[in-house]
Amino acid sequence: MRGLTVDRNSGSAGGTRRSRVGGRVVAAASAGSAALALVVAGCGAGGTGTRDEGPARAGAVTEETASPVSASPIPDRVDAVRLLKSDPRVSAEVKSELEPCVADEYPIDVSYGQLTGDGAEEVVVNVLTCGDAVGVGSYVYQREAGRYENVFAAEEPPVYAEIDRGDLVVTQQVYDHGDPVSSPSGENVITYRWSGGRFAEEARAHHAYDGADRSSTSAEGRG
Repeated sequence: MRGLTVDRNSGSAGGTRRSRVGGRVVAAASAGSAALALVVAGCGAGGTGTRDEGPARAGAVTEETASPVSASPIPDRVDAVRLLKSDPRVSAEVKSELEPCVADEYPIDVSYGQLTGDGAEEVVVNVLTCGDAVGVGSYVYQREAGRYENVFAAEEPPVYAEIDRGDLVVTQQVYDHGDPVSSPSGENVITYRWSGGRFAEEARAHHAYDGADRSSTSAEGRG
């Protein structure tokens, strides 16, 4: 089982973040080839996770590091499709998207990085649609007692999760009344931090595509 190639362009800290959850995604497939590449436009703000890039098997994948390699233990590469299909927290709607788009290429994006501070790396999995690469589900798995436990799930599309300097950053596009699916009005970027055995919202920013941005910090994140 292979994950589709999803190219995340990472910039330096403070760089502009652009949407990765749909509407700015280019899918390309060469004639006569089973490889399908999804190029997701966007700049991270100094992402620290390593990620799987297809075409490669989900259990033994090529990894790319967006920043200097961490000395933390790297987990065994997981079979993300099997993990999602066996997870009762993953909805039937998302599981219905877990079918090959081309040959054995699955519409998933898998990243590894430290999020919980336990010294090991967690697994972040995004599920996309085949046709337009819209994010339909984002999940974080933590390895506990030899198995992976789902410790975060977001299934309100369009959605995309990533690791940013040890925090979990979730981007969701938003629509005003009357907006067509292809033209959302903006996006919410929510930063979560591991606290007390769970992910707590640290900050939230709204980026309007007309330029009127707003941001806030949660009560837990202040002080």
